[in-house]
Amino acid sequence: MDKQHTTKEIAVFGGGCFWCTEAVFKMLKGVHSVLPGYAGGTTKNPTYEEVSGGKTGHAEVIRIEFDPTQISLHDLLTVFFASHDPTTRNRQGNDVGTQYRSVIFYTTPEQKKIAEEFIKELNASNKLGKPIVTELAPLGSFYEAENYHKDYFATHPGNPYCELVINPKLQKVQEKFAELLKTHTS
Repeated sequence: MDKQHTTKEIAVFGGGCFWCTEAVFKMLKGVHSVLPGYAGGTTKNPTYEEVSGGKTGHAEVIRIEFDPTQISLHDLLTVFFASHDPTTRNRQGNDVGTQYRSVIFYTTPEQKKIAEEFIKELNASNKLGKPIVTELAPLGSFYEAENYHKDYFATHPGNPYCELVINPKLQKVQEKFAELLKTHTS
């Protein structure tokens, strides 16, 4: 494959702690990079401590660079919605606050349209369940997280949070979405 002609697109998702979402999306074929960071708030160049305090308006997010000829935005949305609870406002498990909200920051009008239709289909398919509360907003500024957050799961496998929270999410994704995973030989 000629790397010079690789198509790249950016998707930005917030689904709770970015340690979890980064680890999930790094497993998917067609994903070139996953970068943890902050978006959606008003503070310029926020720190993790500021975002964790819940006063910046930023959410913990991941910036996914992917090749849409290898994995579609629809597939990314499928994994996104299956790997966190999009029906709880400003919370994922024990992580509570606007910084842990479920959010999609779209980078193109087409992404917005696809995400709106996806959410509409999810809500229509589960009339007795809780409605999706995932926010949908244009991506403004994205601020890269500090270096110690990058590849957190891979570099801290013995961390209790990694073992108790991230490992089960990864297992769920591996079981449900095996066809979307990178092979170990590539």
